Amino acid sequence: MEIIYVFCMFSLLVSFSYAAVQDFCVADYTAPSGPAGYSCKKDEMVTADDFVYSGLNTTGNTVNIFKAANTPASADQFPGVNGLGISMARVDVAAGGVIPLHIHPGANEVLFVAEGTLDAGFISSDRNTVYVKTIKKGDIIVFPRGLLHFQVNVGNGTPVVAFASYSSARPGLQIVDFALFKSNLSTELIKRSTFLDFLQIKKLKIVFGGTN
Repeated sequence: MEIIYVFCMFSLLVSFSYAAVQDFCVADYTAPSGPAGYSCKKDEMVTADDFVYSGLNTTGNTVNIFKAANTPASADQFPGVNGLGISMARVDVAAGGVIPLHIHPGANEVLFVAEGTLDAGFISSDRNTVYVKTIKKGDIIVFPRGLLHFQVNVGNGTPVVAFASYSSARPGLQIVDFALFKSNLSTELIKRSTFLDFLQIKKLKIVFGGTN
């Protein structure tokens, strides 16, 4: 038992000492990325610009079927957050728009509403309980990692501007509609696994650009 204790304490000391000497790991986009993120840019190549990102200043393009846009500031766009376990995104939802059912497989999310009103919620994985709340300017809502969640603009014609914070530099995103109807998953398999009507699946594949 003492040996296990000493080993655990040594491991903690090693991890703490590594964190102490490695302040950050600015993404090197010239090198391949992997599950752990991007390789670190050489210290002499790092500048203050690597830690500043202005991509969330502009309204996203909401001219699409969802009337909504998600503008990420993850490690793929913002090199300074690589390896830090955090990222953000801007969410724009035009009048009548919706952020459809989706998941972030790698992160919890906190959404802050800067303008407008949303019906927002998520579905638990154990009892399929739906937690929905109308949130307005100044409110925040949390979506646990990996759970299906959504937002609907219910603001009587007012566009929504919101900002999401994630507990990962690369939270990931999978939209249910895209997974089913923008992929090459066969229509027959979708029909059998979802009980949707064959013609409705075909129609949605045309809308989203799916094949097979």
